[in-house]
Amino acid sequence: GYSRTDQRIPIATSTTPVAPPLNFDYNDGVPPSNANTGGSGDVDDYGAMVKEDSSEDSNDHNQQGDIATGLEHHLPHPDRPHLEQTHEGEHRFDHGSIASLKITRSTKLFAFCAALNSCNLGYDIGVNTGAGMLLQESLALTEVQLEVFMGSLNLFAMVGALSSHWISDRLGRRWSFRIAAVVFIFGTVIQSGAGGYASLMFGRAFVGLGVGFGLAVDPVYIGEISQAAHRGQLVTWSEIATNIGIVLGFLSGLFFSNVDENIAWRLMFSLGAILPCFVIYFSTFVMPESPRWLVAKNREREAREVLQLIYPDGYDVDVIVTEIKDTIEKESIAEHAIGWDVILFPSPAFKRMLMVGVGTAIAQQAVGIDAIQYFLVYILSESGIESRNAQMLILVVLGLIKLGVIVIAGHLFDRKGRRPLMFVSLLGCAVSLLIVSMSFIGGANSQATAIFGLALYLAFFSIGMGPGAWLIPSEVFSTMIRAKAMSVATFMNRVTATIMSSTFLSVATAMSWSGFFIMMSIVCLVILAWMFVYLPETKGRPLEDMSQYFAEITGDRSILEAEETLYRRDDPSSVARAPEPEVQPQRQQPKRNVAPERPPPEDAHVMGTMA
Repeated sequence: GYSRTDQRIPIATSTTPVAPPLNFDYNDGVPPSNANTGGSGDVDDYGAMVKEDSSEDSNDHNQQGDIATGLEHHLPHPDRPHLEQTHEGEHRFDHGSIASLKITRSTKLFAFCAALNSCNLGYDIGVNTGAGMLLQESLALTEVQLEVFMGSLNLFAMVGALSSHWISDRLGRRWSFRIAAVVFIFGTVIQSGAGGYASLMFGRAFVGLGVGFGLAVDPVYIGEISQAAHRGQLVTWSEIATNIGIVLGFLSGLFFSNVDENIAWRLMFSLGAILPCFVIYFSTFVMPESPRWLVAKNREREAREVLQLIYPDGYDVDVIVTEIKDTIEKESIAEHAIGWDVILFPSPAFKRMLMVGVGTAIAQQAVGIDAIQYFLVYILSESGIESRNAQMLILVVLGLIKLGVIVIAGHLFDRKGRRPLMFVSLLGCAVSLLIVSMSFIGGANSQATAIFGLALYLAFFSIGMGPGAWLIPSEVFSTMIRAKAMSVATFMNRVTATIMSSTFLSVATAMSWSGFFIMMSIVCLVILAWMFVYLPETKGRPLEDMSQYFAEITGDRSILEAEETLYRRDDPSSVARAPEPEVQPQRQQPKRNVAPERPPPEDAHVMGTMA
């Protein structure tokens, strides 16, 4: 099941100790005749034709089209003729024969409600960007105290992210939304009434916990209630909501720009308690539970009801439920692990998942987005823009640019794929940061250069790294580790954001502003090189196929053997073709079929003596 453009390496198996070489004549299609094989139709080497009776599964798919190619018919690996290569589609049996599905109204409604939770983080970023300088003057904070206040949100969000999996796995995704909203409201109220630095930081701790809960559950929930064909677009709604929150935070600064600074920042903070109230209502009365979580808890009837809302009328949702069940069992067979062992001691496929998912989450903050957004006012001030009204107006314009580009990116992810957009985003960020650095070197147009460079940076970030950094982790992690792995990814994302935000002013002052932005440009190029090597394309693939897809990429035999075990157990025809002993729940090494021994000839003792 390899295509000409496939970069995967064939693996060794129990029947083929040495990985066989690829033969693209076989992989690209069925040979036109049996001339090369002497008419036998059977060659032992990989890359040759297989016997007619061993290609029954492939023939089913060959009847779906007129062009006989391995890529389109998903030819099986000769050693595992019943296992198909992973591919785009709603499930593993969808080879493009299912017409393009439309997003149902229910799916849009559920994704919208979940995305609202991300507005909390966005509003906090936006409101602190405008209120940071007011807060420093009102409470007489030092530069270090302000840095700690800004960066501490991410520090506390780490704790919320790591603990979110416990609630998400045990109580469900909806309870995670409710708890995140309640904790965020509590922290916002304390922050708004803070009389000193200690009470301000106390409220900040609860705001950070709420943000951490939300960041871990938002993309997971949206990814699990989305159709595979539209998952890229819907998961980016979370990032769109974050940017809507940022714009609202910027607008609050513009709205209260003429209010006394001692009161303005308190009013700006207090408005942040409004959106979480809507989240509590929607998660209680509108949003259903994730169908994949319901199947994991043996509540299949409820899962089918939710899937019937997500997919169009008449769609067979039973095959989706079966896929989810098989995936969970397959991953359990592959790992034999409980709790965090799957993540702490992963097999090659899971290791690659973690590298891609967690690495992408870290990369989002390594390019400096949170730090730059928190201190936009300081950057504008250093470039020569001192007017408070002008600063707030520029912030609103920058926020609207970022929001508009993200809306466009949501449609492009499902059309162009993940890799191209991430590469364009990182290359554009590198060039934009170089332009920003020029505004601090000197020249008459330094203010215009700074604004232009920042606008480009936010636009290029939003076309790929912004939504993609949450889309990719939400889909590459398999069902068994998704909640825990998303907690780790969010934790590391917040760790990186904490380091960047807490040291931004100090490093920029020590290195000079131009030197700092040049350094960040180089970081973007390094991340680009890393993603070019390790980031696979996951556009259009069902979530249930991710573990097998990464097993194909890494050559992880444990996943492939678990898939084969499930096939032998569930497919009675496979028993008729190749009788094998029943597989026990705790799988041992698969036993090889041994051909029945032929009775020895009558003169065997004579032949033995002569030998």
